[in-house]
Amino acid sequence: MTLIADPHTRMPAGDGVRSFTLSVPDMRCAGCIAGVEGALTALPGVALARVNLGDKQVRVTGTLAEAAPLIAALDRAGFAARELDPQALTGTVDAEGRTLLMRIGVAGFAMMNVMILSVAVWSGATEATRILFHWISAAIALPALAYAARPFFASAITALAARRMNMDVPITLAIVLAAGVSLHETWVQGADAWFDAALSLTLFLLIGRYLDHRTRRAARSAAAALTALEVPRATLVGDAGDRVVATADLAIGDLIRVVAGARVPVDARVVEGRADLDRSLITGESLPVLAAVGTDVAAGETVVTGHLIVRATAVGEDTGLRRMARAVAVAEGARGAHVALADRAARIYAPTVHGLAAAGFLGWWLATGDIHRAILVAVATLIITCPCALGLAVPAVSVAASGRMFKAGLLLKSATALERLAQVDALVVDKTGTLTTGTADLSHLDPQAAGVARALAQASDHQVSRAVWAALPDAVPADLTNIHEVAGDGIAALWQGAPVRLGRGEGGTDLTLPGRAPIDVTPREVLRPGAAVMVRRAQNAGLPVTLLSGDRTAPVRAVADALGISDWHAQASPQDKLDLLRARAAAGQKVLMVGDGLNDAGALAAAHVSLAPATALDAARAASDVVLLGGDLSAVPMGLRLAKLARRRMLQNFALAAAYNAISVPLALAGLATPLMAAAAMSSSSILVVLNAVRLRVRP
Repeated sequence: MTLIADPHTRMPAGDGVRSFTLSVPDMRCAGCIAGVEGALTALPGVALARVNLGDKQVRVTGTLAEAAPLIAALDRAGFAARELDPQALTGTVDAEGRTLLMRIGVAGFAMMNVMILSVAVWSGATEATRILFHWISAAIALPALAYAARPFFASAITALAARRMNMDVPITLAIVLAAGVSLHETWVQGADAWFDAALSLTLFLLIGRYLDHRTRRAARSAAAALTALEVPRATLVGDAGDRVVATADLAIGDLIRVVAGARVPVDARVVEGRADLDRSLITGESLPVLAAVGTDVAAGETVVTGHLIVRATAVGEDTGLRRMARAVAVAEGARGAHVALADRAARIYAPTVHGLAAAGFLGWWLATGDIHRAILVAVATLIITCPCALGLAVPAVSVAASGRMFKAGLLLKSATALERLAQVDALVVDKTGTLTTGTADLSHLDPQAAGVARALAQASDHQVSRAVWAALPDAVPADLTNIHEVAGDGIAALWQGAPVRLGRGEGGTDLTLPGRAPIDVTPREVLRPGAAVMVRRAQNAGLPVTLLSGDRTAPVRAVADALGISDWHAQASPQDKLDLLRARAAAGQKVLMVGDGLNDAGALAAAHVSLAPATALDAARAASDVVLLGGDLSAVPMGLRLAKLARRRMLQNFALAAAYNAISVPLALAGLATPLMAAAAMSSSSILVVLNAVRLRVRP
């Protein structure tokens, strides 16, 4: 279901009216829509908020100068949000899919009507009736073929103009010859007409093309999503005061103010202020880091507490975010070179079919001297060998397997993802947000300490404070006074007249209570459900598992030890991750990469096949081939097993298509294939292929 803004709704004209587009990946249902829109419309200055559930985005219109208050309001309501640049996103209506469905409808309607007439002819109609029915069939079939078969005609013409062959060349030749010979036979009042066979061929091939289109339509450019994550506006600090400008207008040396909750718009260096910086999107670090004067910051990083004034050091195409986008685009292009199983079969198919038809024509012409009979044999060969079953062999299995994977919580986005999943021989996984959920385990706190910690945590929007607050749902908050937060240090207050504090300690985050030693409350990452099962089953299946994270060494080692992963890498930059995946590919490994962050986007695009959780950043989901809809990673090994089974079904379908041709081609070459027989044989082989594919739904 997709909800969009009412096109008749209008904002009052005037200065100061702005629109913002926010990505809200946690939206799942109608209740989420109401929660998001309610949280936003309650803010002063917001006139309209409309959710697009399909794209998991919300468009907000009002008089606010920036998106930070909107993001903060959604965060308080339990929804993580990021501002997007709508001009960088390319959302197009699926006109091609609708046109294919219309062509399928026309071909199917025409085929059924012509089939009825053909059965009547072959049931012993009189000569006058046969001639009439052939003319009626021609009147139905020729306009229908001219419209429905147009995709094959256009593709064949393009291929021939470039002096190359593709599968659409023999398809087009078969359709045109069948229609032309049928019209000639109708004109001379001959016995045979192939209108029904030409329409059957067109219908089944269009169905296969639409199924293939459906899988390809799901993919979206990760490079575009990365570009959309850039901050569209920035607060420029000048002699006349602060003013909001487009990020594209910033220049090196400009001073920019970044407040709490806002993202850094360009690569820069801090010249004033002190704040905690969330780098998880860029580096994968699970905890914020302190940014002070002299600290280098990157586009896409978020200020958590305090505020900074930074001086731009790289803008436009030179920022790290843009370089990452270019790397993702290159990696996507390299992965796009994967040749699908059906495409490899098509390279063999075209010359084989043409050779058989030519042999049949020459053989009958030389043997009988009857060129009319020779043409009919060649047409019969072209039609009966046309790739209906071959065209359905892969799409039918893909759709059946995709449906079964969807029920298990895996959404296939790429047309060749299923085939590439079946080839996987190694597993590389990210840590933060992928193997771990980011929640904290603070069960070691006594009730008194838990109450103070929850009271302090609920007074701060800091990432660690939110984790501490969420980890203590049953604690009764203590009664605190004089609560105040120091950027980069923590939050302090008075409890029963004595100072208490939750903030940065020697080894992480400490809770300080009167008369007690500091208590370590650093959020300990909790493994995502199914993480241990995924790793164990992968290792049992002989797949080497690598943990690849941008986080610090200690938490990476802890997770690796907990899961029994001996090969792990910490403090890996996005480029480090991309380089490792490229090295594995160069060594011949077919790697499944599982990640969720912006820092994983390049590695996800470079992997042989990739997977991201539904909670992942938009760019990570866009770069991935598969999305994990639920939170349970145990679905991943199930998906790998199903992919291998699906590939076996594809090969079985090719074998069925080959067996069909082995039986039907000799009949066609012998001149025994009637038009009705050709149409029935094509339909039977196509149905058999589909039934074999549907078995995936019954038996995993």
